[in-house]
Amino acid sequence: MELIKRRIMVCYQYRSLFQELVIKDIKLKYRRSFLGYFWSILNPLLTMLVLVIVFSNMFRFDIENFPVYLIIGQTLFAAMNEATTMAIWSITGNASLIKKVYVPKYIFTMSRVSSSLINFLFSLVAMILVFLWCRVTLNWCFLWIPVVIFQVYLFSLGLGLFLAQAAVFFRDIQYIYSVILTAWMYLTPIFYPIAQLPLWLQKGIAAYNPMYFYITQFRCVVMEQAMPDGRLIGVGFFAAILALLLGLWSFERTQDKFILYI
Repeated sequence: MELIKRRIMVCYQYRSLFQELVIKDIKLKYRRSFLGYFWSILNPLLTMLVLVIVFSNMFRFDIENFPVYLIIGQTLFAAMNEATTMAIWSITGNASLIKKVYVPKYIFTMSRVSSSLINFLFSLVAMILVFLWCRVTLNWCFLWIPVVIFQVYLFSLGLGLFLAQAAVFFRDIQYIYSVILTAWMYLTPIFYPIAQLPLWLQKGIAAYNPMYFYITQFRCVVMEQAMPDGRLIGVGFFAAILALLLGLWSFERTQDKFILYI
């Protein structure tokens, strides 16, 4: 935890640079885009519409309020996917700046993950529209949603730091990670109920899949109108902090060698 505290202090000292990097990432994403920021809202809605049509008519999963169930899982997983994928090239993509001046290198990774968080906040508008369409009742339990988002952010940051330092030495990490993401998506109950899986696989996902922890918490708040189970909250924070510590440790251990490989 001392390592995290030190990094937060250094990040605060470079907060102006951090803000500029986040703004740059957001501007680059939407530059010359006809739909611009509106696409962050339209994209999850269109994806959800296609998946609702497919899984409601072809597979016929018996899930109450399926559009709400689907968009929660889809949006949270997409947020983690974008954050970690963008983080992979956060060091190699800023090689020219790193070679010229001293800057805490993890700032670049953190800015990529943070800009992805802002994009995720845009997509929450789409989620809210679906909630209103499906007549989801708002209640005080919705105050837990920012806590779930914070867990996803910490987990994505930790995984992003690990991937960023790995990509400096192994450029093929992007191809390996894309395959892992595909398998991970299908092993996360995004568009199907976990009860459809064999019992041994249900237990494995419930015990070892961090995105299951966060998506289930979010669905509990919205669909069950209740606070998530205490154990689920505990394992969610444990997975997020563990990922962050492992990411910081691996990054700290290898960052002095970056200059030789970028």
